[in-house]
This record gives sequence, structure tokens and C-alpha cells, in this order.
Amino acid sequence: MQDAVRPDPDALLAQLRAEDERTRRGKLRIYFGASAGVGKTWAMLSAAQRERATGRDVLIGVVETHGRSETAALLAGLGTLPLREVAYRGRTLAEFDLDAALARHPAVLLVDELAHTNAPGSRHAKRWQDVQELLAAGIDVWSAINVQHLESLNGTVGAITGVRVHETVPDSVLDEADEVVLVDVTPDELTARLAAGKVYLPQQAERAAQNFFRKGNLIALREIALRRTAEHVEDDVRGWRVEQSGARGDAGPPAWNTSGAILACIGPHEGAGQTVRTAARLAGQLNVRWHAAYVETPRLQRLDAAQRDRILALLKLAEELGAATAVLTGVDVAAELAGQAQRLNCATLVVGRAEPAGGWRRWWPSKGLAGELARHAPGIDIVEVARADSARRLAHAQPGRRSGELDVEDADRPHARWPGYAWTAAISVAITLLATPLSHVLELANIVMLFLLGVVGVALRFGRGPAAFAALLNVAAFDYFFVPPRLSFSVSDVQYLLTFVVMLGVGLLVGQLTAGLRFAAGVSASRERRAQSLFELTRELSAALQSTQVIALGAAAVQSHFGGQALVLVPDAGDRLVMPDEPPAGFDASVADWAFRQGQPAGLATATLAAQPWHYVPLKAPMRVRGVLALEPARPRWLLIPEQVQQLDTLARQIAIALERVHYVEVAQQALVEMESERLRNALLGAISHDVRTPLTALIALAESLQAPSDAAADPRAVARAIVAQAHQLHALVNNLLDMARLESGIAGGAVNLRREWQSVEEVVGAAIRAARPALGDMPVRTDLPAELPLVEFDAVLIERVLVNLLENAAKYGRPPVVVGARVTPKTLVLTVRDHGPGLPPSMQGHEQLLFEKFTRGQAESATPGVGLGLAICKAVVNAHGGEIAATNAVDGGAEFAVTLPRREPPEPVADSGD
Repeated sequence: MQDAVRPDPDALLAQLRAEDERTRRGKLRIYFGASAGVGKTWAMLSAAQRERATGRDVLIGVVETHGRSETAALLAGLGTLPLREVAYRGRTLAEFDLDAALARHPAVLLVDELAHTNAPGSRHAKRWQDVQELLAAGIDVWSAINVQHLESLNGTVGAITGVRVHETVPDSVLDEADEVVLVDVTPDELTARLAAGKVYLPQQAERAAQNFFRKGNLIALREIALRRTAEHVEDDVRGWRVEQSGARGDAGPPAWNTSGAILACIGPHEGAGQTVRTAARLAGQLNVRWHAAYVETPRLQRLDAAQRDRILALLKLAEELGAATAVLTGVDVAAELAGQAQRLNCATLVVGRAEPAGGWRRWWPSKGLAGELARHAPGIDIVEVARADSARRLAHAQPGRRSGELDVEDADRPHARWPGYAWTAAISVAITLLATPLSHVLELANIVMLFLLGVVGVALRFGRGPAAFAALLNVAAFDYFFVPPRLSFSVSDVQYLLTFVVMLGVGLLVGQLTAGLRFAAGVSASRERRAQSLFELTRELSAALQSTQVIALGAAAVQSHFGGQALVLVPDAGDRLVMPDEPPAGFDASVADWAFRQGQPAGLATATLAAQPWHYVPLKAPMRVRGVLALEPARPRWLLIPEQVQQLDTLARQIAIALERVHYVEVAQQALVEMESERLRNALLGAISHDVRTPLTALIALAESLQAPSDAAADPRAVARAIVAQAHQLHALVNNLLDMARLESGIAGGAVNLRREWQSVEEVVGAAIRAARPALGDMPVRTDLPAELPLVEFDAVLIERVLVNLLENAAKYGRPPVVVGARVTPKTLVLTVRDHGPGLPPSMQGHEQLLFEKFTRGQAESATPGVGLGLAICKAVVNAHGGEIAATNAVDGGAEFAVTLPRREPPEPVADSGD
């Protein structure tokens, strides 16, 4: 017994961790009111004075008295945190100093106006975010808000009063508060306070009385505030019940009559519809939530089609009237309903009055369902509803489908009754024939075991009725064929009568238990299939990266679970549903479009166009409707079962979320492409505007100097040399741009056209040094080339361009001498260009590959001309050859660029025939 109530260790550990976090975190107390002027700040300061009197460290972070003298008087004796001054648009704003509050760390901090928006430049945009950081630091915070500042009620209050406030607080802040203190006054008292100038100044008060503070507005706001506070208290009750159930290791304390929620108990009898309607009216009168539940037992599982139709119709009726429906499974109806009521914290159970017993049963006292519920749930009110003759039925039956379907699939229940009894008789005959030749070998007790084994097999395969029939038939066969005198129902020994009774009782009991086990196994298998289909869909959708994949996976998952046909329809760029080219039979595009536009289910088993053979479900994602799921199920009545409807809604929700995720992935990728394109465009324009304009300006100035009078003109030769130098610089810039465009165009087309020929490395290095001489000027260049370098196959023009760009880069950013080297391995040729300057900039160390990106320069603010294309061209050429390029700092100073090209052994020279 002790083990049965032992708490779950994991749950206890989680509870201890949560309690530890709550202990370290500060407590939030919110003074909540219907409107300004009810006295929230006054109540908060009064409580602060009482706390200070007990010796607690109470500090005022920020409090708005709004010029009210009674409120200002309560500030006396309380420490006040200096406000932080923030300059904004020529003014100085006084704001709450979060850092100072954290450094001071009082026991209790008063932070008024929780919905306040902080000045730009503050750490957090909203004051409630400041409060969250204070709570995380272990500081208790007291604050105040009005009902119109709650995000979910902002629009409602605005519609009532005609005034919409823009400073709001998420509802979660109020929900997660440790204490909510309702500060309430009557509308008449608040109006009197307003007239007395205790809320606003006289001119403001007169204007407020004619608008926001009208009596009707105040009554409505007071009701909303009272209800919202009651919801918070109800959440506290539920949280406490959950904690208690976890600590006790059982179902927790009985339901408490606090929420007023109602549970309607739907039964199979004719008058159950009256139970549903009465519960709906009662919930409407009390303005409370209500639920409806039906318990599927092994006995009720054998109801005929008409009765099961009525149950499905009643569940649908309850759903239409606003109930949350559920189908429960179990053996004890009262125990299941009582457990459901306690889980939902319902205060009232509505049940139908039992049918008066007739015949001999009137002499047998019975408590009925109400009595059993009272025994299982003594703390819940029970309302018995009078019976009515009217009953709700399905509009039409689904042809060719079995109607007996609630929670367990057809495969898990007996399909027909009479074949089961026929098989039972055949099994009994087979056991008798098998045991007859063994009667001289086996004791009668062992033969009894064979007959009991047959009862178990029949119960497993055919259910309760055939199992009971098998027990009776086997007792008769055992008596007739095996008990002396044989071939007679007479008994020679009276003790065999006890054997027959025990055998019959054990057979019936075993059959009952086995059939119940089979029923429970079928229910568990059904639930497992539902969970498995959700798990598989979630796992597969998590790896989907395109909407087409989501569409295929979603349709396959729905079709696998419900059978029939399934389609996932998504909108195009014009927000129009893309319909299939060849619509299946019965599919209606107009109904699918309606479901998409209205965001409501339509078609089969709905209130809209219910005659349709297809069921259409909008794919509702968090942001918007992403499409429509169309389903023609193999078992249409599954769409009337609450659990199956919830399964379909969950599948649709998963598909919608996956579609939205893929959509935003595509949006993010497109945004990245646009951002990169914009960055490259700005870099190109910036580089050209500087590096093209500079040589052009110099050329214009030099040309104008040649037009000056002869006595003022400079040396024409010097001017000509300067013009040539500037023209070379401009030519190099244009060449780089054209080379980059040509290389990228070749890469985009699928290949760069390379003229691979066997080349001499020494000749290519020499040609590159000569080509780079205008940029090198007088800077010396040394070569470090082995004497026996083999021929290497590459495009000489492009590799020469690579070396020229590396030499020009060394001339711009390095110091002499510049060293060009080469070495070979069996598989590669390595060309190096090294200078003796300061090396790579510190910002690039560890990120050397960034140097080879387009429009990237090692020194972004350098005055050295260039657009950052030289190294990018080098990388593109080397990659086109299948090689690699890298930049490092040399050991003894300077930057070194290494180009690694793949190589193979050159062909053998063709011998001269020597004519």
C-alpha cells in the first residue's frame, strides 16, 4: 500500500528545483484596479509603510503621486532612489535607474506605472522588463497597473470607453505575479473622488467625467477587473492542486467548488440529449465553462448501429453548444467520470435520471449512476436531469461504413456476433475430440484445463458473449463425455457437481477478464497509433526544407492515419489556393477556397456544407492561415469522434507550422541574398567613387597644367610620366573589374574556360614581375626558384595575373624586399609571394579567408587606392584550377601568400628522329 502512494522521484526532483528557483527569485506583487483613481498607489504606499515599521528594507524606485496630497504624505520616511536623467530631443527625462536599484538591492522595491515605456537608449524598452530583471536578481517588487493596460483587454476596454491606451503589459506578467491585490471602489465613490479633485486637476476631472469616467464605463471596467482577478485566483487554486497531487503521489485532493465548471455525462439511453441541453443552459446561466464526456465500456462497445449513431450525434451537439468533448474508456463508468471531473476541477456533474426499473429489478435496490458518482466524488454537486423522449440523430448514415465506432478501430473489436458463436461450438467439439483418446492417460482435472484453455482462446478472439457460451458448452461436454457414467448427463458422484460449478465460474470469470483485457489492449493500441502518427509526422517535418516536401509528408501522414484520400493545398504568390490539375472525385475547389478565406472547417462532419464527401480543414499557423487540408476518410464517422477530430486538428497544426517555418526560412534566405547584394553594390559604388575618381581627377589636373601659359607650365615630361602612371592605375582598376566579371560569368555558366598547357614556372614568374613593375616601382623583388623546376600544366595568362595581383598587393601594403618562391611536391606546385611589411592586420588573424572576398580590404580605412578585387580574382582563378590559396604571417615578419596548384608528371619528350 505504501508503494502505491509513493511520490515519483523525478517529479519530486523537478518540484524541488522549481521551489529552489522560486526561492532565489524575487516576489512580484501587483496592485490591480479598474481605472485610475481607485487608490492603487495609496494602497501600495500604505503597505510599504507597514513593512517599513516591521524593519524591512523598503525603497521607492519610482512612484507617481499625480499631485495627490494624501498619496504624497505616505512617502514620508521611505527611502527614495534618485532617478536617472536621460537627454531626449532637447529635453531631459527622469527615468527609473535600474542599475542603481540592482546595486542598492533592497528587500522591497516600489516601481509604479508597470506599463510605462522607457526613454530611448534605456536597457529595456518597457518598465515591466526592468521589473523582470529585478525579480531575477532576488528583489521583491511592488507595482501597479489598470485593467486597460493588459494586452488582451486593451481592445475591449478601448471599445467600451472610446479611449485606447498604447502602453500595455503582456498578460503573462499578471498571470505570473505572486500576489495580485485588487483595489476596488464603487463607481459612485470613484465619481465623487473625481469631483473632489482627488484624481485629476479640476479641468482634467471635468473632461474625464464626460468621457472615460462615465458611470456605465466604470461599471463595465469594474466587472472586467473582478473577473480577471478571479481568473488569477483560479489559476492559483489549480497550481496548488497540481503541487499537492505531485507531493501526495495520487490524484490529489477532491475537486473544489471554486470554478463552477460543469461536466455533462452522456449515456447511451434515449433521453441523453436532454442532459446535454440542460448542461448547456446551466453553463450559460452561470457563465462558466462546461465539458461533455462519454465512457466507452466493454458492454457499451457492443451497442447496435442506431444507438452508436445517437451517441455520436450527442457528442456533436455538445460541441456545437460550446462544450469540450471527450470519449473515455474503462470498466467503471462512475469512476471514469469522477476522475475526469477532478482533472477538470468541475464543481457540478449533470447526469440523466435512470430509467425506472421494471419486472423483478424493482425489488432489487440500485443506487444508479448518480449514487455511484456520489460515492466516488463526494465533494461534487450532482444534478439529475429528467428524461425526455426526443433524441438527436445523424442526418444520414454513411453508406458502406460501420457505425459502431468510437475509440477503438474496427480491427480491434468483433465484427459479427453469430460467426463467433459458431466458431465457439466448433472449438468445443475440437477439444472434445482431442481429449477423448487421451481420457485413459489424463486425469479429469487436466481435461478440465483443456476446456478452460478453450474458453480463454474464445474470449481473446470473439469477446464476452462467445466466451460465456464456451464456458457453458464446455461444462456440458465435460459432463457428458468424460464424467462417469459417460454419454449421460447423470452424475454418479455428488462431488462432480462442485467441479461443474467451479469450472463454469472459472470459465466465465476468465472469459470476462480476458475480454476486458482485449478491450483495454485495443484502446491502448488505438492511442499508440495516434501518438505514433504524430511523432512520425513531427520527425519528418523537422527535416523538411521545402514546401513541396511538407505538402507530400503531410498528405501522406493524414492518409496513413485516416485512410482514403488527402490533399494539402497551399496558396500561390497571389494568395490563391493552388488546386490539383486533376481533382479527385467529390473534391470541391470552392469549398476548399471558402475554408481558406474564412479560416473555418467545412464539408463532411461540419456545420457548413455537411453533404460534401470531403472534409476541409484550414491550416492555421501562428501568423496566418497557410493553406487547406482536404480529407476524404475511409471511415467518415471518425470525424465525429472527439479524439479523432483532435488528432486531425493536431496533424493540420503541425503541417501549418512546418509550412510557416519553411516560408520564413525562404524569406530569411531571400533577405540574406538581398542584404549581400546591397552590401556588394554599396562596396562597389564606394570603391569606384573613390578609386576611379581619384586618377581621373589627377588626369584632368595634369591635362589642364599642359594648357597653362608656357612660363607657368611644369616640365612636360614629368607631366607625361604622371599621366601615364595615373592611366596605368585606372587601367589596372578596370582590368580587375572586367576580370572579376568574366570569371564570375564563367562560374555561373558552369565552367571557366582554361587554356591548360605545359608551362615553365620560371618564365611565368618573370613575366609577372615585369608586368607588375609599374606598381612595384623601385621596390626590389627576389626569386627563390629551384634549379630543376618541372613543367606544370596551367593557364599561363591567368596564373600570371594571379602573381601580378599578389605582387601589386605586396607593393601597396608591404615593405621590401618582395620574395617570389616556388616548390614542388609529387602532387602539387606551391607558389609563394612574401613581403617584409607589418603582415596581416590583427582584425584578419584567424579569419584570413575573408581577405579573398570581393570588395574586402585588409585595412578598410587605408588611403591606398584599390577596390578589394585583386585577391578575390586570385582566389577565383586558383579555384578554377582546382587549387587553394592561403594567407599567413611569416615567422620573421611580413605577409606570405601561398598558391597551391595540383600537378602531374609532365609527358616524356618525343625523341628527334634525326633525318
